[in-house]
Amino acid sequence: MRGFVVSDFLDALTNQFLLVGVLVTAGLTVAGLAGGLILGLVLALLRASGNKAVSGVARGYIWFFRGTPLLIQMVMVYSGLPQVGIKFGVLVSVIVTLVMNEAAYMAEIIRGGFLAVPAGQGDAAKALGLSRTLALRKVILPQAIRIILPALGNSVNGLLKATSIASVISMEELMRRSEMIMQVKFDVLEVFAAAAVYYLVLTTLWDRVQRRLERRFDPVARTATTRAVTPAIEQAALPR
Repeated sequence: MRGFVVSDFLDALTNQFLLVGVLVTAGLTVAGLAGGLILGLVLALLRASGNKAVSGVARGYIWFFRGTPLLIQMVMVYSGLPQVGIKFGVLVSVIVTLVMNEAAYMAEIIRGGFLAVPAGQGDAAKALGLSRTLALRKVILPQAIRIILPALGNSVNGLLKATSIASVISMEELMRRSEMIMQVKFDVLEVFAAAAVYYLVLTTLWDRVQRRLERRFDPVARTATTRAVTPAIEQAALPR
């Protein structure tokens, strides 16, 4: 039985073809996160709407994309939409699917962060004459971000590993390129080990970014929890 060959593992680890796959995986993760955050914020606001129809649409979206496997969603976008006249290439199909899937999870994370902010903050903002948009941007959102960050970190790690599903529609990310190398060299264990190392590197880098973001928003969290509500609102009400 063939054992683990260290030299083959090191060759896979420094293989430029595999390194390109790492960059593709990182790019897909960033695109999915950015789009998921934007769409997730919109869904969270719609979900909190007093209009039952609007809220129902957001609930339905979240229910569907959280309740079905990402693999099925990706195949539906890539192979199903062309049957109704909508055709995307492989890259666009992957990004669209990742964004739509991530948005469903981001919406609930963001909504949970908003609900965790004391209701008195919004009431005080209204009492001081702040518009809903300004109150959201200056008062509610900074406090919600600090609450959201830990859950966001877990979601990003999941998204990074979920990009491997794109290999089923021939997207040449890290997993797909690992499989292509194995088909040539048959170094299954060594190539998978190299891929695992790269996934660990990417998740570790995100962990560092997340810690920096948490430190960045610590002052906001301390202000929100240790000071009176009104001074924070008054600061937000100052002319921009």
